[in-house]
Amino acid sequence: MAFRAPSHLLLLLLRRLGGPCRGLASEEPREALPVIRIPQPLQLRREARARGGSAPRVSVPRPGPLLIAARRPEFSQPLRLTVGRWERAPLASRGWKHRRSRGDHFSIERTHRQVPALPVEAGAVEEKAVAEEQHEERGAGPAFAALGLQPRVLDALHQAAPAVVRPTWVQRRAIPPLLRGRHLLCAAETGSGKTLSYLLPLLQRLLRRPRLTTGPAPRGLVLVPSRELSEQVRAVAGSLGQGLELCVREIGGGRGMGSVKQQLSLEPLADLLVATPGALWKALKRQLVSLEQLCFLVLDEADTLLDESFLELVEYILGKSPIAENLEELEDPFNPRAQLVLVGATFPEGVGELLSKVTDLGNLTTVTSPRLHCVMPHVRQKFLRLKGSEKVTELIQALKLRGEDNPGSSGAILVFCNSSSTVNWLGYILDDHKIPHLRLQGQMPAAMRAGIFQSFQNGTKDILLCTDIASRGLDSTRVELVINYDFPPTLQDYIHRAGRVGRVGSEVLGSVLSFVTHRWDVDLVQKIELAARRRRSLPGIKAFVKEPLPPIELTPDLDRDTENVGISN
Repeated sequence: MAFRAPSHLLLLLLRRLGGPCRGLASEEPREALPVIRIPQPLQLRREARARGGSAPRVSVPRPGPLLIAARRPEFSQPLRLTVGRWERAPLASRGWKHRRSRGDHFSIERTHRQVPALPVEAGAVEEKAVAEEQHEERGAGPAFAALGLQPRVLDALHQAAPAVVRPTWVQRRAIPPLLRGRHLLCAAETGSGKTLSYLLPLLQRLLRRPRLTTGPAPRGLVLVPSRELSEQVRAVAGSLGQGLELCVREIGGGRGMGSVKQQLSLEPLADLLVATPGALWKALKRQLVSLEQLCFLVLDEADTLLDESFLELVEYILGKSPIAENLEELEDPFNPRAQLVLVGATFPEGVGELLSKVTDLGNLTTVTSPRLHCVMPHVRQKFLRLKGSEKVTELIQALKLRGEDNPGSSGAILVFCNSSSTVNWLGYILDDHKIPHLRLQGQMPAAMRAGIFQSFQNGTKDILLCTDIASRGLDSTRVELVINYDFPPTLQDYIHRAGRVGRVGSEVLGSVLSFVTHRWDVDLVQKIELAARRRRSLPGIKAFVKEPLPPIELTPDLDRDTENVGISN
């Protein structure tokens, strides 16, 4: 039996051979598609060799320095690239709310390689302002004498701080209006020299106003949210006052009213008083001090003083202070009134309602740093997605690796927690691992808490476990690393914590390491990452002075200066 091939196979064979197909309609042969048998780069090299030349090389562009360095390279962003305001950014933290993202990380890299003495805006500042600041960074900035400070004040500054030879950006903008008697709201990033910016001109104004009473009635008042900050401001003001023959006293909570009464009655009487709200509230209630002779009132770290923890106490103190409503009242020789100064690194949205109760907002001069609420360009900030059970292991590893990498380093480490109980619990774990450290949290007794931060600054221990009471205003030029063991609850808290490194006067740039565990932590991290990619300020924390504050009820904050908030001794 003969084998017969199917007709369609015969047709295909005839087409391949190019012969005619009998009995079928003739068709035009289709044009064959080109078949690439040799890779194109190899073909180009062969043709180049045949011509006697060299083959062209394909250049692959390198990303260069990075602004965002992610574990997954597709989410890294080169330094030369800026994401537009309305452009969708490829966030490395976009999927971090899923449990499979644990172990992922990214970092905001340094764009400046030195600690800036003068802030230079990296995006939205006018070209004229940027050129002015860059010109002043080269040494052409005005000296303190050109700002209107008297030689006597300059001599006191030289004796107290010989290393301070040139005013910072904030000091150049704040000192002249304060010398002219203007009310001032100064909003500038942490570590920019705000304390000297108000102490120098206000102490000079004290020299022109004589004491009119013999009782405990200070002519200057600086209100601060914590005892640690009050001790620090008192030390700075005291060193300046010593050269000006002005007496500086300090009162804080947790020491009993006997100690407060003794400080207020010591001779010579205080020309400048540094106080926490709770201690001063008690002293006013018991009539141990009078504010009738105030020449100025400063709210240092005003964003903290105006939140729910202290707002009621601050309103009472402002009500007892003779704040000038206009310039004429401030210069009245028979009944002079006080100058109001608010200083902070962040401000709540709307402080106008409180200020309008004591003065006219039209007389308020505002000094705002161009880098306010921005991610610091000279501090590397790393974010690590973890499970809660993994944080202790990562913390111990970070502390031990730092000691191995920098055995001779004198830099210090701040480890921030969100509660006092976490500080104590971590302290026990570090004790088990033989890691020397100090602890600072608001629930400590005053006797135990006194001097802890000074010991840390003096180098007694290089590791400090603390709550947010160590994030406001305290000078921390020794700190090289900030670890957010608990991610801060707000962007304001993150700004203050990150501001403990890379401060004016620091010898190292410093870095920040943040552990991200909760879904609500991821929301804040995404806002920080997006602001860094767009080179813009962090959202939701801009200061609007003329918008009213929402109604707030007083609620003590146990992680801050709880003794100052309480009513009892």
